Amino acid sequence: MEKAPHTNPQATSVTTAEQSAPFPPLPPHQNPKPLPTMAAPSPTTTHHRLLLPASTHRRAAALAPSAVRLPIHARTAHGARICAAAAAPAASTASPPSSAAVAVEGKPTVLVAEKLGAAGLALLREFANVDCSYGLSPEELRAKISLCDALIVRSGTKVGRDVFEASGGRLRVVGRAGVGIDNVDLAAATEHGCLVVNAPTANTVAAAEHGIALLCGMARNIAQADASLKAGKWARNKYVGVSLVGKTLAILGFGKVGSEVARRAKGLGMHVIAHDPYASADRARAIGVELVSMEEAMTTADFISLHMPLTPATNKMLNDETFAKMKKGVRIINVARGGVIDEDALVRALDAGIVAQAALDVFTKEPPAADSKLVLHENVTVTPHLGASTVEAQEGVAIEIAEAVTGALKGELAASAVNAPMVPAEVLSELAPFVVLAEKLGRLAVQLVAGGGGIKSVKVTYASARAPDDLDTRLLRAMITKGVIEPISDVFVNLVNADFTAKQRGIRISEERILMDGSPETPLDYIQVQIANVESKFPSAISETGEITVVGKVKDGVPHLTKVGAFEVDVSMEGSLILCRQVDQPGMIGSVGSVLGEENVNVSFMSVGRIAPRKRAVMAIGVDEEPSKATLTKIGEILAIEEFVFLKL
Repeated sequence: MEKAPHTNPQATSVTTAEQSAPFPPLPPHQNPKPLPTMAAPSPTTTHHRLLLPASTHRRAAALAPSAVRLPIHARTAHGARICAAAAAPAASTASPPSSAAVAVEGKPTVLVAEKLGAAGLALLREFANVDCSYGLSPEELRAKISLCDALIVRSGTKVGRDVFEASGGRLRVVGRAGVGIDNVDLAAATEHGCLVVNAPTANTVAAAEHGIALLCGMARNIAQADASLKAGKWARNKYVGVSLVGKTLAILGFGKVGSEVARRAKGLGMHVIAHDPYASADRARAIGVELVSMEEAMTTADFISLHMPLTPATNKMLNDETFAKMKKGVRIINVARGGVIDEDALVRALDAGIVAQAALDVFTKEPPAADSKLVLHENVTVTPHLGASTVEAQEGVAIEIAEAVTGALKGELAASAVNAPMVPAEVLSELAPFVVLAEKLGRLAVQLVAGGGGIKSVKVTYASARAPDDLDTRLLRAMITKGVIEPISDVFVNLVNADFTAKQRGIRISEERILMDGSPETPLDYIQVQIANVESKFPSAISETGEITVVGKVKDGVPHLTKVGAFEVDVSMEGSLILCRQVDQPGMIGSVGSVLGEENVNVSFMSVGRIAPRKRAVMAIGVDEEPSKATLTKIGEILAIEEFVFLKL
């Protein structure tokens, strides 16, 4: 059994980060091998000193509000370069297509493949040759792309691997004029050294206003009454509505849009509550909003407004089970993502009277089928994904994406970058297993958090025999941030935006180094992740000092979990994991294994860590399939099992 990490007098806390001044850009053909894609919502975050040689620490120029200016190349502790964004190659001397503006030699060329606001186009033309070619077929896009340094699309153009391959290495930036990037192959973009940026903030007010419009229209039956009157009917008694004053609105997802909806709902006299594991309680109180648990939000709300991203954790979050918990007569508004609602379950809840009305702007499949029972339901108000469809929002998106694209072509990286910058192959090779370990520890730790208070503080401890200047932990910190934030967010966290993303969500990431005896050939002995001031779904994960604590290390190239709370374990971090706290007695492994076997759930490994014989123990069980709720219930019913939790790694 591994020794548990302990406080070391040689531990060194790191402090506020400084940006490094840019190094001269590498020629395009010398760009290092790119990093694999890192896919994919207060108190101020503390940034930390990058663990680089002192000679590389230089103060950067002032940061623009909409972008983080990063070095084109920073150096690692081993002298290797990390390329954040390659400088744009000179524009091709080949004649541009007839639809392009007259090219100026030496300027980069930007292909705008879908309609973009005039203000954004004007910004682009100040810096680049702009080719506005709308409605291109996939074949036409592939034919054009080798002449372009940047591509701007909305949701209608698919930018797949074939596009990056057809570019011949010239395409340096893809800009998505909007939030979602489902139509861009991030893995292929990163493999080809292409930065992907989006425009996540300009739609905020428009989406919030549309949510409020649907809320009011639904409450007063505006759409139904309008259709009735236009059909020649005068049905005043049929369309009696409900008042909003004094009603409770639960906002699920208290990010930018959710908080703006809350402000407007407060102005309508509503009592507003919210659920969001990452929301700052202080920021919510400043608006007059109370953060509550998911259970309380579901059971007390008169209206529920959805503003969370679509992730594996939120897919079909509103389903038969959650509808059954709601107050009878609840009303649902969704301007977020269609997939967060099980649409068939919503129809059943409407027919049963559990849900009185729904107002929907988004659907699982868009456009929905013409005979959709949900769309045609008399108690449902629908709009065709109009959340961002205002003149002002479209201009805002155009400006935001134009600034991000031109900045990237200049060697700057916007805070809205959604894929990773390039890292030299030798550095990535050395850190690769620790990168995987760091993300999985973050994912594991955040799944252990319970309650609606939000995460404010994450402490990361690195134990290493290397001196502080010999190990750059930025990538590891970014991956822990990724693991903590991505499970319930649509933000794609990477080396570029990790600190910025944590700061936006009010999460303070602090780091500590413990100097170990031993050979410095191995970068790290172990990584420890602690989340303070939160409750846990698995109380045994709380350490003696009061934090959720998980520790891991790499063994034979494979990440292993070596400690949970005060209990030492030794399990490979692959697949999914069941943690059980039990009375240490004979037959426990067999009892749990039998339950899983009866349900055809394959066990990949088991490990038991205990305080002392016949006392308390924690059993860690790796499973290849996700057990059903009934199976997990059976495990919990085993008399000696005191608590358990299922975790996806």
